[in-house]
Amino acid sequence: MAKVTLLEETTKNPIQLMGKRAGICWGSDITSPDKNYRRGLDCLMAGHGRVMEYVNVEMVLEGYSARVIREWYTHLGGMPTRLQESTRYVSYENFSYVMPDAIANNQEARARYESMMSKISNTCKFLEEQCQIPREDAAMLLPLGMSTKIVDKRNLRSLVDMSRQRMCERAYHEYRALFSDICQALSAVSDEWAYVVKNYFKPKCEELGYCPEKKSCGKMPKKQGEATS
Repeated sequence: MAKVTLLEETTKNPIQLMGKRAGICWGSDITSPDKNYRRGLDCLMAGHGRVMEYVNVEMVLEGYSARVIREWYTHLGGMPTRLQESTRYVSYENFSYVMPDAIANNQEARARYESMMSKISNTCKFLEEQCQIPREDAAMLLPLGMSTKIVDKRNLRSLVDMSRQRMCERAYHEYRALFSDICQALSAVSDEWAYVVKNYFKPKCEELGYCPEKKSCGKMPKKQGEATS
């Protein structure tokens, strides 16, 4: 089962931290949590995104497909970093994998899908055990639908930017589910995180007030003068 596990290094009170960092540069009193909180809110509401880069998020993403994690890696803003489960050292015998609902709900398609995954697993085992093929070479058979695990580190600004694209109805469905899991995990950390997620994690159409996509889902109107495709 796919899940997000936040690590202890994740900032507990992001708004206070942003206000504290800004206060240092403004020559303000940074000893008061209330003042730091109000200052942090002011920064958010004024669009001073740089302070968001001080808010740390470290997490383990587990059980998502290698395909969606490849997309996750495309968001490089704000100096994120990550480690992914190794195909050189981790045994993928009877590997777990992700099955899209469109396949799971079709009996014939599901049977074919499961059969193919089983064949890949058995062939990997045969190559390693019977042919003495190195695991890193046998693993070339693995599909992008296999589930994987990564340790990810990034900041709030990176996640807010990511939400603009990945909370869009036209984003890949597994990515939308992944981002929803992250929102839920962060919201449970503290009231400050719940506020940030509710007010700043949103698709770009909600931020802009219109849909800039050529092929709109229809959730928001197109920019005036543009027809919906």
